[in-house]
Amino acid sequence: MTTVSQAEEKLQALGLALPALPDPGGNYVSAKRVGGVVYLSGVISTGADGIITGQAGADRTINEGYAAARACALTQLAVLKRELGTLDAIAEVLTVNGYVNAPAGFPDSPAVINGASDLLVAVFGEAGRHVRAAVGVSALPRNALVELQMMVRVKE
Repeated sequence: MTTVSQAEEKLQALGLALPALPDPGGNYVSAKRVGGVVYLSGVISTGADGIITGQAGADRTINEGYAAARACALTQLAVLKRELGTLDAIAEVLTVNGYVNAPAGFPDSPAVINGASDLLVAVFGEAGRHVRAAVGVSALPRNALVELQMMVRVKE
């Protein structure tokens, strides 16, 4: 019998599920634990049809970027489940660094990365609140719309 974590129950209540994990795109690991902190490599926005591509503010809307950032957060949670065995081992989300593929001058990267931040708070409550960066960039790997990198603290 598989035990579903409280965090996964919250995801189910939101109508969401953890995605299958992608293979790393290079010579690196997707997560590294140092003491009580897990450092997560960046993941690009993917969905059921593959990579979510484009530029926010050009051929993609802020809402589409928001959904892409949420998809990145779900992938990071899937990485954490694999690494920790359960999402309930997460004490708190420490940092979120979000990168938005956008044209020069795009002012709404924070609104896009809110897709990840809002999901993390919905799943973990106050423990999901984090420090973050939300940066517009001129290109991302494979023309992804969003890339997300995180750090979490695990329970002792």
